[in-house]
Amino acid sequence: MERNKVLYRFTGWVGWFLLFFPAFSCSANAIEIKSVHSSKGVHAWLVEDHTVPVIAIQFSFRGGSVQDPVGKEGLTNLMSTLFDEGAGDISSDAFQAYLDDLGGDMSFSANRDSIRGSLRVLAENRDQAVKLLALAVQKPRFDQDAVDRIREQLIAGIRASERDPSTIAQKKFAAMVYGKHPYGRWGKGSSESLEKITRDDLVLTHARMFARDNVKIGIVGPISPEEAGRIVEQVFDILPKKAQLQLIESAKLHLGGMITVNYNLPQTSITLLYPGIKRDDPEFFAAYLMNYTLGGPGLTSRLFAEVREKRGFAYNISSRLMNFDYASALAISTGTRADSAQKSLEIIREEARRMAAAGMTADELVIAKSYAIGSYAIQNMGSSSDIASTLVDLQEQNLPIDYIGKRIDLINAVTRDAVNAVARKLLSIDPSILMVGRVKD
Repeated sequence: MERNKVLYRFTGWVGWFLLFFPAFSCSANAIEIKSVHSSKGVHAWLVEDHTVPVIAIQFSFRGGSVQDPVGKEGLTNLMSTLFDEGAGDISSDAFQAYLDDLGGDMSFSANRDSIRGSLRVLAENRDQAVKLLALAVQKPRFDQDAVDRIREQLIAGIRASERDPSTIAQKKFAAMVYGKHPYGRWGKGSSESLEKITRDDLVLTHARMFARDNVKIGIVGPISPEEAGRIVEQVFDILPKKAQLQLIESAKLHLGGMITVNYNLPQTSITLLYPGIKRDDPEFFAAYLMNYTLGGPGLTSRLFAEVREKRGFAYNISSRLMNFDYASALAISTGTRADSAQKSLEIIREEARRMAAAGMTADELVIAKSYAIGSYAIQNMGSSSDIASTLVDLQEQNLPIDYIGKRIDLINAVTRDAVNAVARKLLSIDPSILMVGRVKD
């Protein structure tokens, strides 16, 4: 019997356990991160914790859809859906059955810059689940029947999305902003590009990306550093030493343009894209604090006050810093009635200009720092999987292992002058604008 592919599955005893014991929370300062490594030098970060009997492993391989060959867009995304469709000498159905018997959750996904993988399982079933993970990482089968079945599911989704105005708009917007850079292409590909992908393409891409020098790993749970090192060795040491990735240049953002997609939708969505700031830039936290005041989470941002509270034009509005391997941006987004869309856009642009010209007040800076410090544990450490994911994120961003302990001092060191300088730098530029819905002049 054919199975519909479910990219995120959580079954068995782990799901039951976390239903009744969902919270894994701790202070950021209470976390001790240990560095472990395999016999062949593959490094991982470990948080040893015995309060919850669950092992969470997260990892990422750098690459992602930017590595897809021209004409075969969607290759990396297709590959990421096939790792639990059989591995080694275990067929797809048998692999899924074994994983379900263990109550484990294994998932893989692809984004622009990387392939992510994860395993979550009760500690008592760790050894058997790790064997399955090792097979999935090292020896995916890429059986033709599985490739064909998953490809057809992806193509069906793509064809459905071709009629979706939001997807149409996002494709046009990406092409305008990023031009010929790989970020300007659609990572999921098209029905035509997916049809061109062969099993040999999948095998070659796996061999190129999955290498010991190309993986970042986070492990959390009741496990010693020695045991964690053996898991890293079992799963990753057999991989090639070095990845063979295509060189990707940094993207140049083409700002100042506008894309409109007229469609009879209940709301008109508005997105503005400004320059961003690299994660390793010394001004990053100044930009982070500025963004919180402009349109960050919560109910106190300037955009929220002006667009929703004072005028009731939108239910929600937010801004966020986006950091990718080859580009950074600051994005503002909201949804509003068609008859208030143009006015909302004017207000958003005016608030950005006001921030660029006058900057933040001293009181706003205090509030932003308090939020940035206090929210970190809630946002990043709510569960063992959250912590494991954060460990991978920190490594992807090339941050030191003691970063969490230093983070408060880095935030407190930011001055109002630094915030206002970065506001002028980012928000004085004309943004690119995307409007989708009933767009009126």
